[in-house]
Amino acid sequence: MQIGNREFRIGKMPYIMGILNVTPDSFSDGGRYSDLDKALAHAKQLIDDGADIIDVGGESTRPGHVQISTQEEIERTCFVIEAIKENFDIPVSLDTYKFEVAQAGVFAGADMINDIWGFKYDDRMAGLVAKNNLCCCLMHNKNGNSYNNLIEDTIEELKQSVNIALAAGVDREKIMIDPGIGFAKDTNQNLVVMNNLERYTELGYPVLLGTSRKSMIGNTLGLPVDQREEGTIATSVLGLQKGCAFFRVHDVKANSRALKMTQAILNSTIQV
Repeated sequence: MQIGNREFRIGKMPYIMGILNVTPDSFSDGGRYSDLDKALAHAKQLIDDGADIIDVGGESTRPGHVQISTQEEIERTCFVIEAIKENFDIPVSLDTYKFEVAQAGVFAGADMINDIWGFKYDDRMAGLVAKNNLCCCLMHNKNGNSYNNLIEDTIEELKQSVNIALAAGVDREKIMIDPGIGFAKDTNQNLVVMNNLERYTELGYPVLLGTSRKSMIGNTLGLPVDQREEGTIATSVLGLQKGCAFFRVHDVKANSRALKMTQAILNSTIQV
């Protein structure tokens, strides 16, 4: 998979997407990187710690979040994207589901669109990605968490997103999918999805796993947001064992080390 000017060898090694939230109200790091200089410094830290992609987000999507205006989201994200592209050689993903924000992000230099609604919120998103030959991550999401069969339903709904992308002309080699941990699922449903991640890899697209510091971990371990690093690492390791290719995390260094160790074990062979 080619993202920006970098080639990703899916299945050969795990890749880290470092989270850069330029929001005042993100559940985990809201307000910490809303200043451009602080955002750039954090981007450098993410890269130094081992990030392969930087995911820039301008609107918190935590449960109960308040949607901000398109213009405000553009102002938060585009200057940061431009600055990262000017200062570092790393692919940049824009975390948005809004067409106008994505359009401005592409102009600013974004290499990839990370859409938490899987191209179902705005029917112009798929065409924009296709026209600009961008990569995209299509996440499972919907209103409510009622399912006839959790795994089968989420897989079918992800297939719908993929079909929207393909119908618009997005290259299938430019698509990754995300089972949507923390979205339209309660804690037990999230755990069930985690335990069945291999089913999503069977769709034939690289799977991005985004569990970092989420409530599934907090509720399971009884821990606040700032004490969920070990729980996140556990999900990353399990995700790699089940075939996930990309890992969207806040704590890049710790997850990178754990994933490299896990990959070494998975690659090991008996010496005769």
